[in-house]
Amino acid sequence: MFNIPLTVWLCGGKMAEIPIASGGSGGKLYRSRDNKVLFGICGGIGKYYNTDPTIIRILWVLFTLVYGAGLLAYLIAALIIPEEP
Repeated sequence: MFNIPLTVWLCGGKMAEIPIASGGSGGKLYRSRDNKVLFGICGGIGKYYNTDPTIIRILWVLFTLVYGAGLLAYLIAALIIPEEP
C-alpha cells in the first residue's frame, strides 16, 4: 500500500492525505485474454484484485445504471489498459 497525497478540502479548509491501495496481486493491470465478455476489462480487474470477475461485472453494471458513466469508463479502460502478454 502506498500513499498518494490527494488534497481534499474539508470543513475549515484543512487538507488531508488519502491512502490509495495498490492492486492485490502486486502486478500490472492487463485486459484478460481468457476471461472476457467484450474486451476483458472486468476479467483483468478481477485477476488484478484476486476476486471473481462476475462480481466486478455486476458492480460495473450497477455503476452504469446508477451514475451513467460506466459505459464511457469501460470504453476508456479498453483503450488504456493493455492486453495480457
